[in-house]
Amino acid sequence: MPEATARSLRKDAAQNRERLLAAARELFAEQGLNVTLNDIAHHAGVGVGTAYRRFANKEEVIDALFEEGLQDIAAAAQEALDEPDSWQGLVTFLERSLRMQFGDLGLNQIMNNPALGLERTTDARTRIAPLITQLVERAKRDGAVRPDLDQTDVIFMQVALSAIMDRSRAIEPDLYRRYLTIFLDGIQTDRPAFTTLPTPPLTARQTHAAMTRTRRQSSRQHDPQVAPNGRSQTDHGA
Repeated sequence: MPEATARSLRKDAAQNRERLLAAARELFAEQGLNVTLNDIAHHAGVGVGTAYRRFANKEEVIDALFEEGLQDIAAAAQEALDEPDSWQGLVTFLERSLRMQFGDLGLNQIMNNPALGLERTTDARTRIAPLITQLVERAKRDGAVRPDLDQTDVIFMQVALSAIMDRSRAIEPDLYRRYLTIFLDGIQTDRPAFTTLPTPPLTARQTHAAMTRTRRQSSRQHDPQVAPNGRSQTDHGA
């Protein structure tokens, strides 16, 4: 094979891979990880065979995007460490990393779903946890946060806010920011007053809807007797 032809084929292969990853980013961000490799190929405008030559399965696509997500979050943590004010650095990291996940349903699932693999979870902990530790320890040395705060506390704050984000996204997209503000007020040591919360709480009815939404959707998917209106076909009561 002539060298020029080989270079052209390698260039085409690289371009197709980038098209597929760009398509996967868009679909995952909008729909989560349930899309198929065929869906990704169609969205990218390439043949399904081309997709399977670049990626053996959807897991390889997830791995590639997981790596990108780790790099983005690590970059956010590093930029936060470059912020001279240790409190502002910690706040900036939390706000930015959560905003990344909020705008990308797939990234949120990749970063917070342990079912997606122990290896990915371990990789995330190995690369991100030391940066969070530096952010927390610096803030503690400066007296900006309570002295018993640990980097694992920050991780669990993110996990909790991710769950709130997932359940309330369709009802009140900014609700997670309310609880981020509460968490931040809870760890800060020097404040003259409580920070104004950015959004009001959900009503009891809205909270119930948010907490049961996933369960109702799952039931509909697995129960063939559930009609489109959400009522069981065997339920004839009022």
